[in-house]
Amino acid sequence: MNYTGEVEKMTCVAKGAYHGPAPIPEEGKWVQAKEIKDISGLTHGVGWCAPQQGACKLTLNIKDGIIEEALVETLGCTGMTHSAAMASEILIGKTILEALNTDLVCDAINTAMRELFLQIVYGRSQTAFSEGGLPIGAGLEDLGKGLTGQVGTTYATKSKGPRYLQLTEGYITKLALDAEDQIIGYQFVKMGPMMENIKAGMDANEAYKKATGTYGRFDEAARYIDPRHE
Repeated sequence: MNYTGEVEKMTCVAKGAYHGPAPIPEEGKWVQAKEIKDISGLTHGVGWCAPQQGACKLTLNIKDGIIEEALVETLGCTGMTHSAAMASEILIGKTILEALNTDLVCDAINTAMRELFLQIVYGRSQTAFSEGGLPIGAGLEDLGKGLTGQVGTTYATKSKGPRYLQLTEGYITKLALDAEDQIIGYQFVKMGPMMENIKAGMDANEAYKKATGTYGRFDEAARYIDPRHE
């Protein structure tokens, strides 16, 4: 350690009591985090790229400073999906400090990692007060049956009005309109369950029908339209 001449000549004054860092809540206990291995928890965060063309929702399950589980969901430019594939391989097994200083291919994913790092080292995880945290695999529960991302997509123009394209229930196939052409319901297809049934050997048309449902006052509509072609 090198010191300047001014410091070398200084009189030594004793330091007072050292109480350590303020404890943070982690998986049902209070922890004075001094090293990366002291950090545990599951949390979510959102990042965006510099031109704001896309976004990433990142879910990490961290145990003793190590990323044991990663869920990467992206929305935006086409390159982000491939970046997400690479990021999922890159993240697992790294410490959160390593991950913070690793190129995760896509700027939005890098930003999401930064936001998660800040949350979790300050004790703002989703499992701060859950004893033992959540098991590895808990991230998949966000995706629901069929393991597909929850993406809402709607579109509208002033001259032609709104179009619901995809909502929580799934891919929208029909919009139900009342006598005043206002949306009162819709028909949807649950893509995840449909694909699971097809993979299990069910006929595609039967799987489509089985995965189809409606929401709202669909049966009371004056007319129905295809939101993508009408």
